Amino acid sequence: MNWNITGHEWAATLLQQHIGSQQVRHAYLFSGPPGVGRRTLALRFVQALNCLKPPTPGEPCGECRVCKQTERMQHADLSVIQAETEGGIIKIDQVRDLQRLLSLAPFEARYRVALLLRFHEANDNAQNALLKTLEEAPSRAILLVTADSPEALLPTIVSRCEVLRLRPIGVPALSDLLLSRGASPEQAQTLAHVAGGRVGSALKMIQEPVLYENHCNWVEDMFGLLSASRRKRFAYAEQFKGGGREELRQALTVWLSVWRDVMQLAAGSQALLINLPRADQLAALAGGIGLNESRLMLEKTGQALEKLDNTNVNAQMLVEVLLLDWPYVR
Repeated sequence: MNWNITGHEWAATLLQQHIGSQQVRHAYLFSGPPGVGRRTLALRFVQALNCLKPPTPGEPCGECRVCKQTERMQHADLSVIQAETEGGIIKIDQVRDLQRLLSLAPFEARYRVALLLRFHEANDNAQNALLKTLEEAPSRAILLVTADSPEALLPTIVSRCEVLRLRPIGVPALSDLLLSRGASPEQAQTLAHVAGGRVGSALKMIQEPVLYENHCNWVEDMFGLLSASRRKRFAYAEQFKGGGREELRQALTVWLSVWRDVMQLAAGSQALLINLPRADQLAALAGGIGLNESRLMLEKTGQALEKLDNTNVNAQMLVEVLLLDWPYVR
């Protein structure tokens, strides 16, 4: 099978069987954490559906014009709907435009496919509009939805989709994969931990090293802030005045991973650390604040990340409140 999918072979096999037995559903939901491979699996499915020269039913050749254009998300029969930026909002007008496109016959492929990425970012009106589309989708149209979790969508949307829950692979397995892709042993181990077993995230950090550099910088900032005065913490929050929401989302996500590591160490868990290069500092922090405090910090940082989805939230004030809650550690 030429899907080139690591960790989700079971899902690829299931989708291939749907194509081979001509039992393709009209809608699928690929759920799982960001970077786990939702979009990659969805695009392989589209290639398998519309490939011009499939070696076997349900297997994309990867070389024909349709496969290559689909890989770039540029094929005429593939419509991609997503928020302008990660953490943005998918609006009802985008879904309405999609409805008009799906009413047309495929231009050249077997199916006209709609790929709705990160649909948990859709507002209520857009989700309700999609529900109508799911109920009235043309026979030669297929909708593929990706989201962090089914619970983030309307239950009526989920009930009309074939749900595939994707999970991270083991860190050792991901490390081996990165080694096979040319990473050094140290890089493979570090990125496998930072990615938490999410293949897509790890591969992206190899392709774009600045992503891992940013991760390290946010971790460095966090440890610096824990020993900083209140005045310095307020000064740090000023960088988010009037914007910087995407940068703040990245920072909060990284800080969440640090507090998760601290809580695991404080609890005596044998779970693998995400921020492995900081193991000594994490252990010292865990010993200094204990389990209850680290759990509280994890909760508060997670709540701040959730609040960031509110378009009316003041990013600077959000950071100020969060940093005031953080303990002072020498």
